[in-house]
Amino acid sequence: MKETIVRVDFEGHSGAKLSARLDTPSGPVRAYALFAHCFTCSKDLVAVRRLASELSRSGVAVLRFDFTGLGSSEGEFASTDFSSNVADILSAAAFLRERYEAPSLLIGHSLGGAAVLAVAKDVPEAKAVVTIGAPADTGHVLKNFDSSLSEIEARGEADVTLAGRSFRIGKKFVDDVRATHLADAIARMKKPLLVLHSPVDAVVGIENATTIFTSAKHPKSFVSLDKADHLLTNPDDAEFAAQVIVGWAGRYMRRDTPQGTENVEHVRVTETGAGKFQNAVQAGRHRLFADEPESVGGLDTGPSPYDFLSMALGACTSMTLRMYADFKKLELGRVSVDVSHAKVHARDCEECSDEERSNGGKIDRFERVITVDGEVPEALADKIEEIANKCPVHRTLEARAKVKTVVRTGA
Repeated sequence: MKETIVRVDFEGHSGAKLSARLDTPSGPVRAYALFAHCFTCSKDLVAVRRLASELSRSGVAVLRFDFTGLGSSEGEFASTDFSSNVADILSAAAFLRERYEAPSLLIGHSLGGAAVLAVAKDVPEAKAVVTIGAPADTGHVLKNFDSSLSEIEARGEADVTLAGRSFRIGKKFVDDVRATHLADAIARMKKPLLVLHSPVDAVVGIENATTIFTSAKHPKSFVSLDKADHLLTNPDDAEFAAQVIVGWAGRYMRRDTPQGTENVEHVRVTETGAGKFQNAVQAGRHRLFADEPESVGGLDTGPSPYDFLSMALGACTSMTLRMYADFKKLELGRVSVDVSHAKVHARDCEECSDEERSNGGKIDRFERVITVDGEVPEALADKIEEIANKCPVHRTLEARAKVKTVVRTGA
C-alpha cells in the first residue's frame, strides 16, 4: 500500500457515514485488527494513535473509527446507545471483511472494551480479544453523569459534561446500558482474551478487570498497566500496552515471511505519519522503526539512518571474522564491534589517500573498534584487521556504490 495511514469511511448501523483510519504496515499484513475507543473519545485520541502505530509496525493493520455522532463521523450522538455502538463495530467488521480482510483481532478501550466483549461472538473470524481499562458492567459509565442522571430520568435527555465537553445523553442510552449484562457474553464468546488494566485507574477501577477475567473461559491472560492512567496519556504506557498486545496475539496471526525465501530480497521503508521523521522498516519478518533524535525534531523511536549504516558495518565485520575463524577452525572469543560515524575534513583523515586529502571538503569517516574476549589465536592476531577489511559492507562503503532510483506515483 502506498500510505501507512489510509483515510476511509463506511456506513454505520443507522446509515450515517462513519469516519475511520486504517493504519497499515510497511510490508505484508499479518492480521487485521478492529479498535473500539472509549466512551465519547475518538479514533484520534493520542493513545489510540500510538497503539495503532506500534501494532502496524509489527505487521497488524488497525482500523480505528469514530462511533456515530462522535469525532468526524455523521449522525446524532444523542440517538445512540451501547447497542448501537455494538452495531457500529459489526458494521466496521463487515467493511473490513468486504474491502480487505475480516478482523482476526478485536481491541477495545474502556466502554469500547465492553463493546468488543459483547460483540466478539458475532465476529466469527476474530481469533482473539483484548480489553484495555474496560468496565465489567456497562452501567459503570453512568457514574460519570453525576446530577444529570436524575434530569435524564425526568426529562428524557440532558447535557452531560465529560472531560470538559458537553454531550446530549438520552434516556435510551441509560436504559440500554442498565439492561446489558456482559458476564454471559464474556463466558459465551469462546475466544482467547487479554485483559489490560491499571491498578490505579481512577475512572474504571481494577475490580472490573477481576470480574472480566473470572467470567472468561481459558485461554485468558491479565497484564497490569502499573501506574498508567485511564487514557494512557503517558506515551510509555501506550507503547507498553501495544507491545504486550503484539507479543500475546502473535500466535493468532500469520507469521512474517523470513528473509531469503524469495529470489529478490529488499528492505521496505515507509513513513508512519507519527512525528516528523518516523519510518517503519521491514526486512523479511523483521520490523522496526527508523527515526531521528528528539534534539533534531524526531521522536527517538528507532535508530537514525547513519546508525543503521554503522550497524551494517559492525555486524558484517563480526560475521566475517566469525566465518573466517570457523573456516580455519580457530578458537575465537566473543567479538564486539563499536562503530562511530562522523563527517571530517578530508585533510584530517589519516586513512585517506593523498588524492582524497587534496580534494578538500568533508568526507564520511567510520571508526571501527574490534574487541575479542579472551586470548586471540596467534594465527589470527595479525590478520584481524585484514579480515575485517574484507567484510562486504566495508568494501561497499569504500567502493562508493551507485544508487539507482525509480520513482512511482499515483494510487
